[in-house]
Amino acid sequence: MLLDRFLPRQEFTSYEDFYENFKINVPENFNFAFDVVDVVAAENPERNAMVWCDDKGAEARFSFAQMSYYSNKAANFFKSHGIKKGDPVMMILKRRYEFWFCLLGLHKIGAICIPATHLLTKKDIVYRCNAADIKMIVCVAEDEVIKHVEDAVPESPTLKKKALVGGSKEGWIDFTSEFENASDKFDRPVGSEATCNSDIMLLYFTSGTTGMPKMVQHDFTYPLGHILTAKYWQNVSEGGLHLTVADTGWAKAMWGKIYGQWLSGASVFVYDYDKFVPGELLNVISKHKITSFCAPPTIYRFFIKEDLTKYDLSSLQHCSIAGEPLNPEVYYQFLKATGLELREGYGQTELTVTIATYPWMKPKPGSMGKPSPGYHVALLNDDGKPCEIGEEGQIVIYTDKSVPVGMFKGYYRDPEMTKKVWHDGIYYTGDMAWKDEDGYFWFVGRADDLIKSSGYRIGPFEVESALLEHPAVLECAITAVPDPIRGQVVKATVVLTKNYQPGDDLVKELQDHVKRVTAPYKYPRIIEFVDELPKTISGKIRRVEIREKDK
Repeated sequence: MLLDRFLPRQEFTSYEDFYENFKINVPENFNFAFDVVDVVAAENPERNAMVWCDDKGAEARFSFAQMSYYSNKAANFFKSHGIKKGDPVMMILKRRYEFWFCLLGLHKIGAICIPATHLLTKKDIVYRCNAADIKMIVCVAEDEVIKHVEDAVPESPTLKKKALVGGSKEGWIDFTSEFENASDKFDRPVGSEATCNSDIMLLYFTSGTTGMPKMVQHDFTYPLGHILTAKYWQNVSEGGLHLTVADTGWAKAMWGKIYGQWLSGASVFVYDYDKFVPGELLNVISKHKITSFCAPPTIYRFFIKEDLTKYDLSSLQHCSIAGEPLNPEVYYQFLKATGLELREGYGQTELTVTIATYPWMKPKPGSMGKPSPGYHVALLNDDGKPCEIGEEGQIVIYTDKSVPVGMFKGYYRDPEMTKKVWHDGIYYTGDMAWKDEDGYFWFVGRADDLIKSSGYRIGPFEVESALLEHPAVLECAITAVPDPIRGQVVKATVVLTKNYQPGDDLVKELQDHVKRVTAPYKYPRIIEFVDELPKTISGKIRRVEIREKDK
């Protein structure tokens, strides 16, 4: 088993045993593409790496031998266009399987891969090109994406090459034809061209709910950090098939669509779709016999509104959830329908899974779980003191004794910002939580989102969670509105389900509902009904935008 090479021990008897004794052996000059993909291809060439399908009925399957073969071709393609070690290359490839070929090809060269979403506009692309000196963009042959890239070119002086996947156009490199003609032999670089552990492998632009996106740097040890994510939180199994719902433009794809899963002996499943239709995704899970599944709460919210008895979900063994806190109602409904416990996890683009509900733990719906091994997690109050049980504070990670495998290497070209969040051996996440008497952590919200009303501190999530239990509420965002008497009052911005109409009676009904479900002082004194909520391009609610409007 591949994991034997990286873990001195894989089996544990309890969470305590796991936290104390789990270790990752990090080899010198580790390179995932050579040391995992090519090794598996040599030892077990037919082992399945990926099953892919799209929403139009196309399907494909790739063994590790094929992944090794195609990643060599991709490395030679990039090399032929002058891409070398340390060069930043941006990929806007949605969920096309070429993304994996290119990612591994860039790893082999030692170039820096910058995954990006297809939702970027000209302004976003210009910002990224100039912030990271991007040399090349590889993107899907879709008119809108092409237009935004072309519009960005005049203002992006470092951008020398642009390639299209799945089409051809004047002024663009035809990736598909050149890739086919590229050599399938690529020797591991040596000397100054070889990668070492501290080299930058990935660069992620955060979706930032405030300000401009930050550039998160990860080095070549990052994939090893995701053994925790895949094997122990998502519970992927040797020979299993894992599906994480995520676009390749977001760090979540690295959490669920390649590194930890392949290291743990599982195959990844990729469903390439344009529009999320709950019934279609459920059909895919049923047809392809997915064994482990990870998605944000929104997906599960839509699932439980379907008649789940119509789908054969018997292949599913483990389901996990991340991206935003889980509403307990969703947990219980899904458990009732499937018999499966949803296991929450918490982390950031800067980290791997940091807090999670691990196999030896009983899930507490709405709780993130307990700290991961290697992560020394604490909560600090406004005075910088450790919090008491039940007291809200900021989630911090102590790094004075050791830095977790897979933690970021600071923000690219921004030592000031790095120092602001990571100094004196402590990394400040900017997220608020509290801890119960059993050591479970409960998410409250971003520090910026906390509401202080009449001396009370109110986290938006608890109120949002209460509102979401009402059948009228499809989505909502809780923010603060300045108030001369109370300092701030709670406001709910609500998107209604299709059977409900805005009105004063519904405002009162929702207010009374919140008072019943949570502490009465938390109820929203102001409720605004809207057609949609402002969101970042990764789908996170931009509460800052609502706050700005209400100033």
